[in-house]
Amino acid sequence: MKNDRWVYYENIRAQDMGGGVVRRVLAYSDDVMVVENTFSKDAVGALHHHPHTQITYVKSGRFLFNIDGEKHEVKEGDTLLKTDGVEHGCVCLEAGVLLDIFSPYREDFVND
Repeated sequence: MKNDRWVYYENIRAQDMGGGVVRRVLAYSDDVMVVENTFSKDAVGALHHHPHTQITYVKSGRFLFNIDGEKHEVKEGDTLLKTDGVEHGCVCLEAGVLLDIFSPYREDFVND
C-alpha cells in the first residue's frame, strides 16, 4: 500500500495483465512508484503514453523498445527514460523483467 516503509516481495499480489505480462506494484508514495513487469518471450507492451515520467531498468531479458518512434534493442543493465506524454511500447525478444519507476505514482495501478 501507499507509503509502506517495508514491502516484502512474497506479500505482493501479482497481476496477470494478459498476453504474457505480469505486473507487481512495489513501494510507492505520492511522488514515486516502483513497478516490476515480468514478460514472456514475444509479449507486447502496447504503444501508449501517460502524464508521468518513467524510467525503465532492464533487470533481465532482451526487448525491442519504441520511444517516440525511435526503436532500439535493450538488454540487462540498460536504462530508458520516457518523459511525460511520450508514446512508448516494447516487444519482448527474450523473457525478462523490467523495473519501472514512475513520478508521480500511477493511481491507475492501485486501489487505495
